[in-house]
Amino acid sequence: MHAIEKLLAEKSGHKEVHAGQIVNCDVDLAGINDLYYQTVKSFHEMGGTKVHDPNKVMIFFDHYAPCATTIQAEDHKKFRKFADEQGIKNLMDVNSGVCHQIVEDKGLAKPGQIIVITDSHSTMHGALGAFGTGVGATDLATILITGKLWFKVPEVIRINLTGHLKKGIYAKDVILYILGNLKADHGIYKAIEFAGPALKDFSVSERLALCNMTTEMGAATSYIQPDEVTKEYLHERGVDDYPVYTTDDDYQYSENLTYDLSRIQPQVAAPSDVDNVHNLSEYEGTHVNQAYIGSCTGGRLQDFAVAATILKGKKIKKGTRLIIVPASGETTRECIKHGYIQTLLDAGATLAPSGCAACIGIHQGLIAANEVCISTSNRNFPGRMGSIKGKILVDYRMKLATQLVVNKKRHSA
Repeated sequence: MHAIEKLLAEKSGHKEVHAGQIVNCDVDLAGINDLYYQTVKSFHEMGGTKVHDPNKVMIFFDHYAPCATTIQAEDHKKFRKFADEQGIKNLMDVNSGVCHQIVEDKGLAKPGQIIVITDSHSTMHGALGAFGTGVGATDLATILITGKLWFKVPEVIRINLTGHLKKGIYAKDVILYILGNLKADHGIYKAIEFAGPALKDFSVSERLALCNMTTEMGAATSYIQPDEVTKEYLHERGVDDYPVYTTDDDYQYSENLTYDLSRIQPQVAAPSDVDNVHNLSEYEGTHVNQAYIGSCTGGRLQDFAVAATILKGKKIKKGTRLIIVPASGETTRECIKHGYIQTLLDAGATLAPSGCAACIGIHQGLIAANEVCISTSNRNFPGRMGSIKGKILVDYRMKLATQLVVNKKRHSA
């Protein structure tokens, strides 16, 4: 069996499971973000009166944080009431940050866990050996009532990473390159495992970015075999007790793919699909109206460290604005401690409270028609960050915001 299958077998009480099998599993952590008050409605509609285990439930105020409309504020009010009535202590209020990053900060994602959140990028938690997946309101309500949920055991695609990244190339470039190669429908309801000798050079932050964006190829979950990097990361968060499953040598992968990282150039996903990937050089000269650093994909400490290094002592060019949104309150505090926020503010950035912000196209950095935004987030669909006529370039480095505006135009966004 694959390690994922062993995890699902353990959680479902089976001796063994196989791809395609339906299993009913105990869920270790169920999360509801503030887009999904329908979860509470479904809970009551399905006859729920008492949450099965309130200690395994988290409510996140991240998409509407802070609220921009009275409707959003009413949803927050009703969520607070529900949490109080049900004894749910883990209500992550405004400025706590994006759900996935909060889970990481608190050391709640760890090997052997099943983590289910009403957010598609829950695949991110596979970076720490957990089974993370996103669901809708009805499925999450089922977990609230029973503590369990059914899963179809996925086939697994193994992606082997070899070679070494060139200077200035990051995990975001790697996953964009893979997406451009495999396309957005390649992994529908499959698990994507990242493996290979190059992984040892990837920090947990980089691994989280890899696993986060497997959602963009349709994956149900992702996986990285826990190693010393994982162990050290969890130990720093006071987490030392967890099971580690390994894959049997004779396990047959759905596919076994290999990518040589030394061949990868800086990448960008151009409008308006995440798999519309090009070398960054093709877009030199594109005028950028807004640059956005944030989201559960690109709003961690390492991301701000890179941006601060690039922009230290420089000013954002006139006609370009920079919005910075650390992925969590903890990330904000760490960025302040290291001086990254001050450096970016000195360069002309605007700091917004931790949360999803412009990534979800609700507030705090929306773009107008025909404006171009370069973003560290994960999606660039029309209307994703404001006007349906706006254009989003998904990238990692903020160099585009300061350098490309003065270069000769080669390729229009």
